Amino acid sequence: MSSPHPAAVGRSAFYRDDEPVVQSHPLLPGAIVPRFGDTGRWDLNGVVHKAAHHPPVAIRLLFHDLQGGWNLLARELAMLWLNPRHPAVLAAGVHLRPDPLSAMTVAQRIAQLRPLARFGVEQQLPADLQGWSIEDVKVYVASRQAASEPGTVCNMVHVIKALHRFRDALSGGGLSCDPWPGMSPNAVAHQPIVAPLRTPAIPPQTWFSLIRNCWAYIDVFADDILRVSAYADDLRSRAVSDAGGDQRLQAWLADPSTRVPMRRAKGAEGDGSVAHLSVVTRIVGVGPSFFQVSKPHGQVRRDAVARLVTAGRCHPGLLPDLATVTRPDGTRGPWHDNLGPRQVAIERVMLRNACFIFTAALSMMRESELRAITKDALVDYYGSPAVRSVRQKLDPDLPVKHWWITPPVARAIELAGRLSRHDQLTFAAVTDTWSGEGFASIAAIADFIDHVNRWRHISGLEAIPDGKVTPHMFRRTMAMLTREFPGSEIAVGMQLKHVTTRALANRVTGSYMDTDPSWARQLDAAITDRRFERLTELFDADTAGQTVGYGPGAARLREAFAAVRAQAEQLRATGKARRGDIRVEHDLLRRTRINIRFGKLNHCTMNDNDPVGAKCLEDAIAPPGHRGPLLDRCQPGRCTNSIIAGEHLPIWTAERSSLNRLLDTGTLAPNHRRRIEAELSEVEHVLNRATP
Repeated sequence: MSSPHPAAVGRSAFYRDDEPVVQSHPLLPGAIVPRFGDTGRWDLNGVVHKAAHHPPVAIRLLFHDLQGGWNLLARELAMLWLNPRHPAVLAAGVHLRPDPLSAMTVAQRIAQLRPLARFGVEQQLPADLQGWSIEDVKVYVASRQAASEPGTVCNMVHVIKALHRFRDALSGGGLSCDPWPGMSPNAVAHQPIVAPLRTPAIPPQTWFSLIRNCWAYIDVFADDILRVSAYADDLRSRAVSDAGGDQRLQAWLADPSTRVPMRRAKGAEGDGSVAHLSVVTRIVGVGPSFFQVSKPHGQVRRDAVARLVTAGRCHPGLLPDLATVTRPDGTRGPWHDNLGPRQVAIERVMLRNACFIFTAALSMMRESELRAITKDALVDYYGSPAVRSVRQKLDPDLPVKHWWITPPVARAIELAGRLSRHDQLTFAAVTDTWSGEGFASIAAIADFIDHVNRWRHISGLEAIPDGKVTPHMFRRTMAMLTREFPGSEIAVGMQLKHVTTRALANRVTGSYMDTDPSWARQLDAAITDRRFERLTELFDADTAGQTVGYGPGAARLREAFAAVRAQAEQLRATGKARRGDIRVEHDLLRRTRINIRFGKLNHCTMNDNDPVGAKCLEDAIAPPGHRGPLLDRCQPGRCTNSIIAGEHLPIWTAERSSLNRLLDTGTLAPNHRRRIEAELSEVEHVLNRATP
């Protein structure tokens, strides 16, 4: 919206007042671009792409509180950042990268001029920036550093340096010199180029309860919510007329299948409920005043409905037969006790929130990418479910990217798409109260947690501990969890979109995967439990006379198992344990310290305190503080600690066949042939060891 051009503001020496302010970004269909002469604000909503998770104000450039030369300065800087290859900019000798800044970044930088202008007024500095000294600027930045984060200070310095760098393309001239020549904004703000990751992981007690509750909504409650929601939409769409209403009411009352929908009475305690007459009017097809006592026959109609309620022909909410749950007090009942029109609107929102949280937690997608998922984004990619997305920050023509997801996540995304009222977006408004994108991600998570905790005495869901949870924390937590699984770092690098830099030891991706103290005990317990499960499987197989593996390591393992069984028999013989109870052996097995590490190609039985025979440690320099084997030097066919189990044989057999096929080609260079023959010799060692 244009505003008059105050004379005090002055006119630009570089731009016409009628020039469109966006000339380098792709425009949205039907865009009405603000003009340079608009001194109040440039609203770029509907003009350029905005990420769905950002509010409209994020791309609204405000100038209304900047007076005189400051107003013109702000608009010229914005024009320059939005259009870096503008002919007037090039003619002034200012050469920038051709890619323009995003509208949101420009809005954030322009906002830095407001406190700078106030500082000038408070310190009675010249209105012309060329009259400011270096010390004036440094005093301003020092005053802001005391109360601002380093990132905020870095943005301030960016703008101040721009006032000097672009001085030839500014009507007022800008700053005459750079206050920090040769120093980057990061160095001035004392902020490292790659700042330490400050996003915490979600505590395990919050993570597990939140994910399980989201899945309960998706897997158990969703069908009821959609069914009741569709019925409520159908009722709202029905035509109403009081003409013939009494006949329709009598027919409805006489129908044996009729059940009166009930609602919780205002201020009622416990099971206090009354007939939901506003719903009954829609069912019968009459106007809202049909049951008013002041109307003729209004009380008679009410009494007729009340008789059905007294006879027990009623149900809470719009529809009966909701999913049954076990509540915290041990009772069983429907997961919602009053799913009426207002309540189903709330539950639609909670189901959308559950789908959003579940997808955020288990896909490792950024918030911006989650909110940009469209209703046609679910695809099959190389045989696995995936989400197709396009990064539209500045260029909608960028290549399509795919995120592999699990079937439960695909189900959550499909369900969110069915709820969405938006034409394209999956995660958007789900009721008619709000239109368009319709929700804030952080608020959606907080509302879901609050809703679950408030009504869990009815819904039977788990309590979720209080605490801040953000979409970015899901990404951080999942990256940290996947670190615990061998080989997953590559997959995490791909999902975090740092594949190239990950190969160069990118510190940002690495920090995502850093362990979190709150998860240490949980992860240690999970790893220990899984290790014991596999050890128990080997013990049971050995007890049943099956082969648990081949090699010296397998022989030692069988000896340890035999010792456990002998000790169990001794306990039974002395009456300290019941005969025939396998739990005796399993309890002893848990208490016995058996050294074993499970692997894809072999198992390792090396004793960390006495690593005798460990080929991986021969002539090796172990890193300071390292305990255990050096996995990259493992020699499964030659080490006395190695176990070749039955599950490993198909891998080694397939490797032998592959190497033999290569040798049979007859076109190998001599050095390449020698290397393959050496590899084949190692494979043969392994398979010969595994020969019964």
